[in-house]
Amino acid sequence: MRPSRDIDPRTLADLLARDAAIVVDVREPHEFAAGHIRGAINLPLSRFDPADLPPANGRRLVLNCAAGGRSAKALAACEAARAAVDGHLAGGIGAWKAAGLPLEVGA
Repeated sequence: MRPSRDIDPRTLADLLARDAAIVVDVREPHEFAAGHIRGAINLPLSRFDPADLPPANGRRLVLNCAAGGRSAKALAACEAARAAVDGHLAGGIGAWKAAGLPLEVGA
């Protein structure tokens, strides 16, 4: 596994529409509550442990954050722990919003 596995917003939206991905948002809870990808699971980087990742059950496991930096760090932690993660959202929530994709508000 390599920590540079970027997934663009449109590809992730397509995967989610086909129920082929699980999103793990590594932003802090207040950031997550302000707007996140529908169905995302919040596991903040400040206390991130690859052992807490949900089972993928055949779907792609994708990390995201605000701009891509924290999710890249979480991806590297997953690689070190040999946790199966498929990549992270390139550009984070900022890129998701710039692509005109919807966010869900609340915890």
